[in-house]
This record gives sequence, structure tokens and C-alpha cells, in this order.
Amino acid sequence: MKNFKTLLLIAVFTLGIGGVANAQKTGHIDFEKLVAEMPQTKKLKLDIEKLGKTYQDEIEGMGKKLEAKIQKYTTESQTQAKEINDTRAKEVQQERARYEGLRQTAYEEMQKKQNNGLKPIIEKARKAIEDVAAAKGIVYVLDSTVGKGLLVSKGEDLYGAVKAKLGF
Repeated sequence: MKNFKTLLLIAVFTLGIGGVANAQKTGHIDFEKLVAEMPQTKKLKLDIEKLGKTYQDEIEGMGKKLEAKIQKYTTESQTQAKEINDTRAKEVQQERARYEGLRQTAYEEMQKKQNNGLKPIIEKARKAIEDVAAAKGIVYVLDSTVGKGLLVSKGEDLYGAVKAKLGF
């Protein structure tokens, strides 16, 4: 019985030491901040803003033409035949549909460009984090962005090392 207690005590002590050793092999990083500060992300943001401005100018131009046409047709509606007004109403409806289609297309294209642009940036950041963690012997890396509720962050902050690895 005494041997069993001694073995149990040794096992608990060994597991406790192992837990402490593993705790030292954790790190954390603000992944969202890292990706946001990467030069590729900043360039992507500028490209998307430029594309958005182009679409915005095109959409606003189309919208002004549509509004002018609606204004003109509304003013002339009293002096035109019913068939002409019906034709004009269909024309305005079709142009309004093209206008809404352009807005939707612009939104989708910008989303697609952002998603396609972010994918390689995120992969590059993840790879750098993996490399830094491996070099430092860190087994677990927590995302401190998600961990805003993270109460204790005794692991190593990898932000500076990963930023240096990425060269910015």
C-alpha cells in the first residue's frame, strides 16, 4: 500500500511538472493586427479603394442619367400618348434594373477581390507564425484577437518576431 502511495505521488508530481513544461510552450499573437499591418494588406486595401472609386463614379454617373431621364419623362408625361408613356416606363424600369445590377456586380467584384487577395496574405502570415513557433519550440499559439476574453496570457507574444520574419 505504501508503494502504491509513493507511485501515485510520483505520477502526480511528474504530470504536474509536464503540465508546467507545456505551459511554457505556448505563445499568442494578435493575428488580426498582424494581417492588417502587412504591406500586402495595405496594398490590397488601396487597390480595393481604387476599384470602389471607379465603380462609385460609374454608378453615380448611371444614377444621374437615370434621374435625369425620369425627370424628363415625368415632365413630358402629360403631353405624351399612353403608349409612349408605357414604353418610357418600361425603359426606365429596365435602366433601373441595370443600375441595381451594376451596384450588385460592383459589390460582388469588390468582395471577390478582397477574399482572393486576403487568402495568400493569410497563408503567408500563418506560415511565418508556424516558422517562428517552431524556431522557439512553441507547441501552441493562441490568437489573442479571439482571446479578448483571454484572462491570462503568460505565453510568449510572437507578434514582434513574426513581424520581423515577414520583414516589416
